[in-house]
Amino acid sequence: MCTKTQGSLPPASSTSGAATPASNPIPISLLAKGIAFADEDENSQSDDGTVSIRLEPDHQGKFGFNVKGGCDMGCPVLVSRVAPGTPADQGYPRLNEGDQLIQINGKDTQMMIHRDIVNSIRHAATVRKELVLRVRQNVYSTEDFEEPAFQYVPDVPLLHMMTGTDDPGVQTALSSSMLLLAEALESDSISRQFDLVFRRKPGLSCEVAKSAENVTKNRYRDITPYDGTRVVLNSCPSGDYINANYVTMEIAASGIVNRYIATQGPLSTTSSDFWIMVWETQSPLIVMLTPICEHGRVKCHPYWPQHLNSSVIYHNLQVTTIQERNLPLWIHREFQIKNLETDEERVVVQLMYQSWPDHGVPDEPLSFIRFIEEVRKARIGTVEPTIVHCSAGIGRTGVLILMETAECLIEANQPVYPLDIVTQMRLQRPLMIQTPSQYRFVCECVLKVYQKGMIRPLPEFCIQGNSPPSQLTGPSLGSRARAFCSSWFNNNIQQQLHNGGSHA
Repeated sequence: MCTKTQGSLPPASSTSGAATPASNPIPISLLAKGIAFADEDENSQSDDGTVSIRLEPDHQGKFGFNVKGGCDMGCPVLVSRVAPGTPADQGYPRLNEGDQLIQINGKDTQMMIHRDIVNSIRHAATVRKELVLRVRQNVYSTEDFEEPAFQYVPDVPLLHMMTGTDDPGVQTALSSSMLLLAEALESDSISRQFDLVFRRKPGLSCEVAKSAENVTKNRYRDITPYDGTRVVLNSCPSGDYINANYVTMEIAASGIVNRYIATQGPLSTTSSDFWIMVWETQSPLIVMLTPICEHGRVKCHPYWPQHLNSSVIYHNLQVTTIQERNLPLWIHREFQIKNLETDEERVVVQLMYQSWPDHGVPDEPLSFIRFIEEVRKARIGTVEPTIVHCSAGIGRTGVLILMETAECLIEANQPVYPLDIVTQMRLQRPLMIQTPSQYRFVCECVLKVYQKGMIRPLPEFCIQGNSPPSQLTGPSLGSRARAFCSSWFNNNIQQQLHNGGSHA
């Protein structure tokens, strides 16, 4: 089976790269748009059914398509996605999903590994400024291309807020990404896109979780953490294993990094391990996204003292419930944790969201959006990781992390590509966001907070004139944004693109 390299699309530019003239006439309407086209001088239609397509990058240095495959992945090099409005989209003929790339700038792809394919395309964008593809069209896709029936155009006040102009023709990378998201939701392609993302990253092991001494610590047999990002306990009598992964989400071009621990709901036999993890990681906040029981089945052990001012001792930690407030949508609890060996004390907050069915979504997006706001308020002033759990620690947990990441990207005036966020999460913990309905729900919430202006770019990240955000001067973090900064993202972005998604 072909391993898909998948990511969200780069932004669709308002003007694509200029095309190189061919000897045979090309429709004037196409040349006027500055789009790419098939080069008749290079036998664009050959006897073997291949065509030659010449592209020039747009002003952002992008051709506008994603690729998957390579000889190291055991499958041909295929176009996995084409962004609307980009040079790849406006070619004559158009580059399509499922097209096979036979040659890249005259070099056969048959013996090229995936990394070399990506580097060749990037070299063409940054050095050659031209990409010539020999393409066998529609190898695995026979559907006719149709323009989406719906396009979202932001309200003028939102355009002014983001770009400093009332001109609807001016788009930022953020607004372009929202156009793509709105179109995907309207056309219902959002679920098909989600299904293409790998669930577990091939090559990342989960062996520690499967060892004889640890297998009973997993709530679900098939949901285990990657070895490379798992939380390692240092002082736990039963061993260093817990079903939990560090998940680190960088907010591009802002210096903001949100740190999480995604974990399963504790078992009765792992509640001590859970509190040891809370103590050792110095986490000040626990976000709980599951009820104790659901449909007659236990989804999470009640791992905290059930009565106000009562205490329970877990190993060498004494946990006391010191506050509990029952709100309409969630419960706010505070615990005092005391290390009985050192007498050190800390306070930890738990926010428990009450109306989210397993494998499902909340009935009303606004309640979830308000809960995210409460979570973000609770994080202010902290740099330690937030512990997030549902029952398995992947579905509802992934939705929350994606939503907060998207809101931070909007505040930083950066494009939001939910598939990229899913990919980044699944490189750190398998299966994050379980179902297409969960993915669609969170995408609808992201679009809602953007359209309604509930989350807006902070002033220091807004575009001034024609300068891209990366060229703006001034403070790198606002007071509100800085509250969510924890540490620099450790993973090299090029490695992430190779592992999780390749853009051209």
